[in-house]
Parts: sequence; C-alpha cells; structure tokens
Amino acid sequence: MRRRLLLGLVLVLFFAAASLQAQPADPAETRRLHAFFESEWERGLQERPESASYRGDDRWNDRWNDNSLEAIEARHAADRQALAQLQRFDREKLSAQDQLNLDVMRWQLQRAVDGQQYNRHLMPVSQMGGVQSADGMAEVLRFATAKDYRDWLARMAALPASIEQATALMREGMRLGYMPPKVLMQRIPEQIRAQVVERPEDSPFWKAFERPMPEAIPASERTALKAQARRVISEQVVPAYREFGTFFEREYLPASRDSIAATDLPDGKAAYDFVAASFTTTDLTAEQIHQIGLREVARIRGEMEKIREEVGFQGDLAAFFEHLRTDPKFFHADPESLFTAYQAISKRIDPELVKIARTIPRMPYGVRPIPAHTAADNTTAYYQGPALDGSRAGFYYVNLYRPEVRPTWEMMALSLHEAVPGHHFQIARAQELGELPKFRRSGGFTAYVEGWGLYAERLGYDMGLYEDPYDRMGQHAYDMWRAVRLVVDTGMHAKGWSRQQAIDYFLDNSPKTEADITNEIDRYISWPGQALAYKIGQLKISELRARAERELGADFDIRDFNDAVLETGAVPLQVLEAHIDAWIAAGKR
Repeated sequence: MRRRLLLGLVLVLFFAAASLQAQPADPAETRRLHAFFESEWERGLQERPESASYRGDDRWNDRWNDNSLEAIEARHAADRQALAQLQRFDREKLSAQDQLNLDVMRWQLQRAVDGQQYNRHLMPVSQMGGVQSADGMAEVLRFATAKDYRDWLARMAALPASIEQATALMREGMRLGYMPPKVLMQRIPEQIRAQVVERPEDSPFWKAFERPMPEAIPASERTALKAQARRVISEQVVPAYREFGTFFEREYLPASRDSIAATDLPDGKAAYDFVAASFTTTDLTAEQIHQIGLREVARIRGEMEKIREEVGFQGDLAAFFEHLRTDPKFFHADPESLFTAYQAISKRIDPELVKIARTIPRMPYGVRPIPAHTAADNTTAYYQGPALDGSRAGFYYVNLYRPEVRPTWEMMALSLHEAVPGHHFQIARAQELGELPKFRRSGGFTAYVEGWGLYAERLGYDMGLYEDPYDRMGQHAYDMWRAVRLVVDTGMHAKGWSRQQAIDYFLDNSPKTEADITNEIDRYISWPGQALAYKIGQLKISELRARAERELGADFDIRDFNDAVLETGAVPLQVLEAHIDAWIAAGKR
C-alpha cells in the first residue's frame, strides 16, 4: 500500500513536471503558498537547531535538537497537520513551477508522515554517529565572535540533557523491540570512551578552543571563555559520557539483537519496502533491485578484465584484486602525504570543469580530514554542504586513518564523486537557484543527489582525467561498489544473507580493501535501503544522457545536458526524466 502511494505521488510529480509551461496563476494563492513554504522552512529550523547550524543559521546555536519523546510526537503531529494544510491549496490556481514546488513538498511530507509508524527514532545511535560524536557539530560553526563561543559553551552544558534524551529513546526501543544489531553496537563503546578524558584539553569538544581565537575578542574574555570550557567539559560533558558508557555497556549492548536484517524489526518487511521506495523514488521491488545489481556486477567485471589485460597483469581477476589491495606502490606511507595527494587531485580537477558544464557554481570547497576519533568506523570520505546563506564553504572530508588501506587508484573517482563535479558541484548549484523556495534549493532526494555523484565519476572521462589505467580501474571499482550495494543490501535485508556472506560477495567482486568493505557492509546494515539510491539514480541519468545523444545527434552538447540535469535541483527520478524529455523536445525544435 505504501509503495503504491509513493508511486502515485511520483506520477503526480511526473505530470506536473511534464506540463511545465507558462500559464496564468492566481497571485493570492501564490502568495499563500509561498508563505506556507517559508513557514514550514522556519518550523524545520526551529525544531532542528542542529540542522539550522549545518545550514549556516546561527539563531539556535546554543542548543541541540529536542529529542524527547514528547517533542518527537509534537513534530510528527506538526508534519501531519502541514500535510493536511497542503492538500487545501487549489493546485489549478498555481503556475506550473509552483505546482511542481507543491508536489515536491507533498512528496516530502507524505514520506515523513508514512515513516512515523516505523519508529526508527527509537534507535538514535549507530557506529556512524549519535550523541557519542556530538562534538562534530563544531566542524560547521564559525567561531568568529565571543557569542559563537558562548553558544558552544551553552551547547556543551546542554549535552547531559541531550544524552539523557537519547538514553530514554533507547530504553523505549528496548521495551518495544526496536534494537540495532549487536555487531554494530560493539563498535560504539570505544567511541564513548574517547569522550571520557582526564584533561579537558584532550576532549574532542575542546578543539574549538585549540584554534587561535579572534583578536577582536579581548584577551581577558578569551581567557575566561577557555576557563569556562574547561569547567563545562570536566564537570558536565565527561560525567555525562561516563554515565552513558555505563548504561550502554551494561544494558544496551547486551540487549541488542544478534540478527542484522531490517526485516527482523517490528513491521520490518513493510519498513524495508518503504525505505527502498523512498530512497530510490521508484516502485522497484527488492527482488528487481537485486537482479539489476547482479546484471551490473557482471557488466563491470567485464570492464575490469579489460584493465587487467591492458596493464599486463599475469593472473585472474581475483589475483588482480589482491594485487591492488596489497602492493605498496598503491599506498601512501603516512596520513600527511595522503592528505596532500587528495588536495592535489582536487586542484587537478577544478580547471577541467568547463568541459562538462556551462554554469559553474560560485561557492568554493575545501578538503578536510575526517575527525580522528570517528575515522576508524567511518567511510572513505564524505561531503558536507555549504551554508545556504553563503557564510560557509562546502567541505570534502577524507579518511586518513590507516593510510596503508587507502589505495591511490581510488582517489580520482572518489574526489569526482564527493567534491566536483559531484556533490559539491550539484549542491552548490542547487543553492544558487534563487528563484526556487529554500526547501527546493536544499532538497535531498537521495536517488538524484547520489545518482549524480556516481554519474559524476564517469564525467572524469569527458574531462580527460582517466589517462592512467589504474585510475580507470578505480572508476570501475567505484562503479562496482555501488552495483554490489544493490545485491548485498537487498540480500541482507530481504533475502536472508548473513553479514559474512555480504562481505565475501563484496570481496569477490571488488578490489576495495577488506577494512573498507567491512565498514561499508556495516553501514548498509545500519542504514537499510539508502545505499540502493546511488546506482539506481546513476542508471537513470546515464539512460537520459544516452537518449539525448541519440535524439539530438550532432546538436548534443554534454555541457548543456549536465546543466539541464542540475537546473531542477534535487527531484524524484521520474520528474527529472520528464524535464529532460521536455528539454530534448525543445532542442529538436
């Protein structure tokens, strides 16, 4: 039922996008709709101060999200009320663009309301993040004024209450049977222990005070702020984490479940069907997605065989994988040289962007290491978007933990995906679509966003960046990585695969190192369905590009096509398809 409802919403969006053309609109209804959009945007920021901080809005920088059971239910009720209010707008009185805006928000609200029943908020901690890594918030804060530091001190002082709320959610999850897998929870005690320090200066929360404080803050005030930070860390932060660690190790970890499948949770099968449909914005079943993955794995293996032959490697593909995982020539000796290499690759990519797009986002990006205390359990890299108001750049975070398992052949494809022309390029471009409401400019349909990121890896060929056959092998390895995801995610959550079976399948079909593969498999266990979006989105964008090349012939220009894909901001895949079909038709005229 939920899958059919999601598909119905997609079809509404499809026909809305397909009919985008000038039409008369009622000014009063338009004003009312945009006031609603602005009100909902503001509500989202007020309800989620952490999200506001990430977006560069500092009005609530002194507090964490209120994750009490009462506040969560109030947010759920507000979502239901907003959805009902949205239904009362007269769609026929709106312009085609505002019809699309309305339908996109309806999709998002409907997904939020439909997801309430699955109670995923009762599992607030994973190996990838939670209250045990709350210090990471400091990475996005500016610390330019004394107020910025006072806000951080207030946030630190409020941390014990935030931890208590997380503990209450976890206890409720224990009572109702919403428990994460033990194999993941075993990673967390070490993360909590990293917060229980003897010296305040050793706390991850102190890092905001390690950097030079602005000279505009008087010396006496700088001294007082640091003294207060030491007190708050020693007297409030560390004791709260020590108590949380005791609860976690004595009660929560022993009660966590031995199984890994999302389908083993209450309403698990329906929940997995829901997240698969939501993340991919399709009506594909788990079995259909599994079969797509198997076909892609077979295709990419053929491409890898060609690289093996090109470089003259004597041995089969499995031996070639082992060579790529272990030969010292593919690894940097230390974290510093690995980081320098990532920076150099980013600089190499930047000037080639003019080959694949006419519109280059104005917002810059930087490269940063993933914080050391979370790196061991984190992915190879991730991207953090810029502030919507332009006050903070985007950042490409790279994992420097154990450089001996970070091969050089993956770095080009990874950088193309996470930075430019991947996530930074797409997200910064969306934020600069000033004619769209804020919720559209910061939209996050995973199949579109991650589909573009994976498609961007292939744009390296158009940019002339894959001259080295090992870099090309890296591109195939990353393509394979996302194809394998389709197989192992559905395998574990819908077909009864074990964790080890998933790891072995990944190892058999990819040269990624076992450390990376294990972290990836655990991520899919922790976040069911999300990993399906990448390859499904990439396949759709690639299909649309092939269609445009075929239909437009000599008139096709990759720069115009990529601009057309990005000019909608993030939308469901069927909406993107309708938009590109209209773009092709206009090009033919």
